[in-house]
Amino acid sequence: MNDPVIGNPDLYRVVFENERVRVLEYRDRPGDKTTTHGHPDTVMVTLSSFRRRLTAGGRQVDVELDAGQVRWVGAQEHAGENVGDTETHSIFIELKEPAPTAPTGARLGPEDS
Repeated sequence: MNDPVIGNPDLYRVVFENERVRVLEYRDRPGDKTTTHGHPDTVMVTLSSFRRRLTAGGRQVDVELDAGQVRWVGAQEHAGENVGDTETHSIFIELKEPAPTAPTGARLGPEDS
C-alpha cells in the first residue's frame, strides 16, 4: 500500500505515532488532488466541512461531510480530489493492529457507523 505521507507530503503529515496507531493531519484546497495511496482501518475526524471525490479501481464516489463528524474508514486504496469550494482539514487515526475478522466487502470512502 502506498503511504499517503510519502506520496503526498504537501497534504499529509504525521502528528503522532506509536506501536498501535499513527495519526495524520490532512489539509488541502479546492482543486487539490492526491496520488493513489492506502490507509489501514482508520477513524477520520473532520475539522472542516468539505466535498471530495474518491477514485479506486475504476469507481468514483463523491463524499460530502460536515465539520465535527467522526467516521470509520475501512482499509482501502484510493486517490482523492477536493471538488468543493472549501479547504479540507481532517485527522486520520490509522490502526496498526490487524482487524479481528476479515472485511466483509470492499468499500470506498467513510462509513456512517
